Amino acid sequence: MRVLVVEDDAVIADHITACLGTLGYRPERVASGEDALAAIERQRFSGMVLDRLLPGMSGIEVLARLRAERRLPPVVMLSALGTVKDRIEGLAAGADDYLAKPFDMDELVARLNAVTRRAAPTPPSDTGLAVGRLKLDPSSHSVLFLDRTIELNRKQFSLLAHLMRCADRLVTRGMLLESVWGYAFTPTTNIVESNMSRLRARLEELGCDPIDTLRGSGYVLRSERCR
Repeated sequence: MRVLVVEDDAVIADHITACLGTLGYRPERVASGEDALAAIERQRFSGMVLDRLLPGMSGIEVLARLRAERRLPPVVMLSALGTVKDRIEGLAAGADDYLAKPFDMDELVARLNAVTRRAAPTPPSDTGLAVGRLKLDPSSHSVLFLDRTIELNRKQFSLLAHLMRCADRLVTRGMLLESVWGYAFTPTTNIVESNMSRLRARLEELGCDPIDTLRGSGYVLRSERCR
């Protein structure tokens, strides 16, 4: 997933882009509002991390311009201005979420995933869900890869369906707990890890190993391994 990072503080920008890069994102960094507009003119981004207090054109002005031109990607706005009034202004200008500095990188990633997930079109069902040659059949709870087919149990099927919908994007443990088990909290058990281990073993029976574990962050299903 390509993400535009708009931040004039070099230390913060380096930290964000480095962390996003290790998590499988493709971050592009710019340091001004004008450069952000130019980047979006030439490239489509799945999300944007936007500092509010930029030299020259402010983050609020960037949002207004992109919204007027209907080119506004999902945005998490960052700012040292963290009052309720400041947050409301940022959200009203077009930001999908607002995070006050200093911030925790794990929280930024979670919020970025949330806003991009909400912006993505939701398929009406799992019918026809496929990534490369990896295909799901909801009628039989089976998965097909090349010329082989195996059946999955309900949880394994739901896990794989979620990962396939978010192919090449980070899926956190919390996201899986909420979508597959319906938990709005994080239990102390290793329920995700144990089910993911069984799912991997089943996929290996097909000769397919598309899931990466990003320790402390979550999972990514790599589309290039499904060809």
